[in-house]
Amino acid sequence: MPVTHDGITFERLGHASKRLETDDGLVIYVDPWSNVLEGEPGDGDIVMVTHDDFDHYDPDGIEAVAGPDATVAVYEAVDTADLAFDVIDLPLEGETTVDGIDVQTMPAYNDPEGDHVDDDGNPFHAEGEVIGLVLTLSGTTICFPSDTDVLEHHESISADVLVPPIGGTYTMDRHEAAALARSIEPDLVLPEHYDTFEAVETDAEAFAEELEADGIRVELF
Repeated sequence: MPVTHDGITFERLGHASKRLETDDGLVIYVDPWSNVLEGEPGDGDIVMVTHDDFDHYDPDGIEAVAGPDATVAVYEAVDTADLAFDVIDLPLEGETTVDGIDVQTMPAYNDPEGDHVDDDGNPFHAEGEVIGLVLTLSGTTICFPSDTDVLEHHESISADVLVPPIGGTYTMDRHEAAALARSIEPDLVLPEHYDTFEAVETDAEAFAEELEADGIRVELF
């Protein structure tokens, strides 16, 4: 279900695929995955990709959502040779602009000493493989941590809207994401990356109730 906040409409198309639309009609997609899309909307002005996992970097998904003059911005570590678009590289860490939109990027990964590692003890997302994004749209800051644990540098994030993964296994779980939300104190939390596979099943309603008890608005969009 779409959610509107500060003149921006947010829609979770499924899993970690998001569509944002501003009051003036700018449409942005983040990590569009063809498996969860309905048709080929082809209305995206900007498409952004945070890493090369199949459920985040999907050339078919990008093709389906991108408009005829779309700008595609992808984390620079992703091999985009199979894309039929000119691509703007997003750095591991820093500030850039994409079609006039201010974009801050930050490292996203699983702590090798933490719980989100495979059977061999290797993090599912190693340092340098994923980026998080903070976009500024019409004065509203929106943070997409992407596939990551809660990390030390997240403590310095300032965001009006937080879109954290909550499914666990490959990312922070709902309890860790709730702690992150409390530290950032956004106006709105929109959880993603849950209930798509057995490994990321969680109680999203409990996540929402926990934060709303602390006065933080949560929408299961």
